[in-house]
Amino acid sequence: MFIGLIKKLNRKLIAIKSPSENLNSKEGLVMNNKILGNQGEQAATDFLLSQGYHICARNFLVPLGEIDIVVRQGKLLVFVEVKTRRSLRYGTPAAAVNYYKQQKIIKVAQCFLRQQHLAIDCCCRFDVIEVLLKNDDKFSINHIKDAFEA
Repeated sequence: MFIGLIKKLNRKLIAIKSPSENLNSKEGLVMNNKILGNQGEQAATDFLLSQGYHICARNFLVPLGEIDIVVRQGKLLVFVEVKTRRSLRYGTPAAAVNYYKQQKIIKVAQCFLRQQHLAIDCCCRFDVIEVLLKNDDKFSINHIKDAFEA
């Protein structure tokens, strides 16, 4: 089922020539959001590297879900959820990381720890990075450390 979904999604992505040509279509909006999300994750990664973090994984995916970025700073392991938005019309990006999303991230983090043979009680933190596309097409980044606890 998952492979079929990916094939279907790939066919839709191939059919979209450019985001601006399809802004009024549902597929175009999805593609635009995907591009924006990828750009936001890259901006967040660049930001974390500039702050001295070391990237352990990006887009860590298991059947339960995905963690956008896993970084290490010294002995501290940080699981980062990146939320990118064009505006604050529907609230802050971090507001989208509700209780259910947090629980999902925690479960995926436990999978990461098991897969990497790390102790479940190792020193971990859960952060959210808000990425907001400004009018000048540059990103504004807000790093919320310890955004929630396991």
